[in-house]
Amino acid sequence: EVGGAPAVASGGKGVRQALSVLGAEAAGASGQDGVAAAVAVELVHAFSLLHDDIMDGDADRRRRPAVWKAYGTGPAILAGDALFALAVETLAERPGGATAVRTLSVALGDLVRGQADDLLFAERPWTGPERARPDEYRTMAEHKTGSLLGCAAALGAVLGGAAPETAAALDRVGRHLGIAFQIVDDVLGIWGDPQVTGKPVHGDLRERKKTFPVLVALGSPSGARLAALLEKADDPGAAAELIERAGARAAAMTEARRHLAAVETALTGVPLEARALGELRSLLGFLVRRDV
Repeated sequence: EVGGAPAVASGGKGVRQALSVLGAEAAGASGQDGVAAAVAVELVHAFSLLHDDIMDGDADRRRRPAVWKAYGTGPAILAGDALFALAVETLAERPGGATAVRTLSVALGDLVRGQADDLLFAERPWTGPERARPDEYRTMAEHKTGSLLGCAAALGAVLGGAAPETAAALDRVGRHLGIAFQIVDDVLGIWGDPQVTGKPVHGDLRERKKTFPVLVALGSPSGARLAALLEKADDPGAAAELIERAGARAAAMTEARRHLAAVETALTGVPLEARALGELRSLLGFLVRRDV
């Protein structure tokens, strides 16, 4: 807790850590070989959240004060920087550390690019030639969400001594998974059950987020009317109904399934250990087949 007392709180789903361990096992190595990758990726994830909360002005994280709110912006930035330095150190001292650090660096560069694109989306108009398009959203989601998921699986394989093509395939798995996960999250952000999501119904529309279903609907014949509703932000229920009538909810789920099919293609493209592959498939299904 703020001040240093032990906290009783959820540590999250542990998805990235699981991907790292399964990446090593899928490559035929011991799960223990993926532990350093799991630690490094989680450190980078925590670093990104500290900085994200500052950029977004979010005062809370998992129902507790965000670090910048509790301790100040400067300390929060420095804490994030320290977490990243620890992630690099964790990988550098392992066998195969040089390749692992390069893999992490590529993912971090993509993550920063995706976050920058996400910030820019908020400034772009709802309509006209400068509006954000669904294909741009896919790229943003791959970078912002998929890059670290792909890195997690690939790093486990790298530290497990896997061939470069195996690590590259696992990286593609995570990137496609990130897009699918983000799109499903967008659907839940508009139509999800608050008891499941922990968010208010139509929450993303109230916050005027340019999510995938919104961008698809803005390109439909109903786009101008939807843009007017979103600009006012006073009737999210009507906006949600218009988005669904435009076919954007169905289009979003079709797009998510397309990326899940790409995940399966990547998994079958390289030889992977059967038991770990089965567990990996179960984990991926859990991430995207939520209550939608």
